[in-house]
Amino acid sequence: MIYLDNSATTQPYKEVIDAFVKVSSTFFGNPSSLHGVGEKAEKLLQQARRQIAQLLKVKEKELLFTSGGTEGNNMAIKGIAKQYQHRGNHLITTTIEHPSVIETMKQLEKDGFEVTYLPVDGDGRISLDDLQVAIKEETILVSVMHVNNEIGTIQPIKAIGTLLKEYPKVFFHVDAVQSVGKVPLELYEFGIDACTMSSHKFHGLKGSGILYLRQGVSLTPLLAGGNQESELRSGTENTGGIVAMAKALRMTNDYFNSSSKLSHLMNEIRIALSEIEDVIIHTPIKETAPHILNFSVKGFKSEVFVHALEENDIYISTTSACSSKHAQASSTLLAMGIKEEIALSAVRVSLSYHTTADEVEKFIHEVKHTIFQLRKVMKA
Repeated sequence: MIYLDNSATTQPYKEVIDAFVKVSSTFFGNPSSLHGVGEKAEKLLQQARRQIAQLLKVKEKELLFTSGGTEGNNMAIKGIAKQYQHRGNHLITTTIEHPSVIETMKQLEKDGFEVTYLPVDGDGRISLDDLQVAIKEETILVSVMHVNNEIGTIQPIKAIGTLLKEYPKVFFHVDAVQSVGKVPLELYEFGIDACTMSSHKFHGLKGSGILYLRQGVSLTPLLAGGNQESELRSGTENTGGIVAMAKALRMTNDYFNSSSKLSHLMNEIRIALSEIEDVIIHTPIKETAPHILNFSVKGFKSEVFVHALEENDIYISTTSACSSKHAQASSTLLAMGIKEEIALSAVRVSLSYHTTADEVEKFIHEVKHTIFQLRKVMKA
């Protein structure tokens, strides 16, 4: 199997699974319990929080454990909006955010908030000028993803953070689900107030995530209950998943710090695809993540192409995994000005640090062969 859908989810490291099994079977106590079994689980939880804080270069008290990216985005955006609505009711985001951000904003609009959706250029990037124009007296939150999950475009997060320092009552939330371990993100230096991450995107397990919340920023909790996680996220902590997530983050950081392999392999794919007739590459060359490439093959529906490659045990995707089962053009590509006919044929390749040169070579060969065979069928 050649798995090239790592933006949807990654294969957990063996060591991560082993850690989860050991913690879940041996240290299964509730971390909130007063007895010894619970205390052992709490100690592991604190240790994992400390390790993650060191890796992210933040304070332990600034980390909240969640179930993943969707909860983290909802928690940050709704929590800040509700907590600070006495300051204003205006929120700013972009037209190409993940559904967990877009749909959250739509819900808040129904609750009386005003939302500005910033447009993007042909590379899928917002304009700082547009952002500055959009900010007004009632603005309390700007939410912009770091790396786009469909095309891999990197947004100018550091520049946005610098701009927002001129507006001290405006909070800055970043969805970093696709960038962790692939694109550097300095939470303090970039002026980020809240940041969302998800374990299964960096070879951890599904059901665990991180919300960084800068010290001094408060939230209105989404969930009422036992007041775990600094009284901001109630619910018994997933100790096994959190310990496994700490290990996954450490291992992924080790790969990131010692390898430029992703960029090299993706460049090989880009060069090969650019030489194929009727292939249109949507991912820009500059300021993009090293692991994502989005392209279209004129005349073929994306799902047809995906399933044709699957017959050769090669796995890629159409759009975001959250919307890939809906037969509609990518809203991200449409926002970039790409015609619907071309957007309907778009597919995404996403690599991991485990992707090999041999796998890339076979993928390129099968893409060429699949296009040739599909064209023969269409002409028959």
